[in-house]
Amino acid sequence: MFFGDVTIDRNFTPDPLLVRGVSGGSIPGKELAGKSETPTGPCIGYFEEQPNHILELTTKFNYLKLLVDSPEDTTLIITGPGGTWCNDDFEGKNPGIIGEWLPGTYSIWIGSYKKDRYFPYTLQITEQY
Repeated sequence: MFFGDVTIDRNFTPDPLLVRGVSGGSIPGKELAGKSETPTGPCIGYFEEQPNHILELTTKFNYLKLLVDSPEDTTLIITGPGGTWCNDDFEGKNPGIIGEWLPGTYSIWIGSYKKDRYFPYTLQITEQY
């Protein structure tokens, strides 16, 4: 799926679910997120105004992991029920967010470290530990 919007419930298949896109933009992460830091990491990098993906969770997830895989260093901002989360390095140079997720709509932005630099990525959504 390319720049897809995703709606999932617990025990979704396939798991992991993969969506693809292109990172980057011209808006600084701290401007987009409205803050420079969250408990999950700094709000750095450059993003487009519109989110790359909309994730709709129809139920509460006790555990859900989102990981970005890209050949270049990318950053991540997620906004949704309960707040805003940023990350730049989760496993190696690419970002990710894990934890408990409330039902609702989440906007997901994938950014690049340098302004107006665009890189392909795969976003992995999984309930696997």
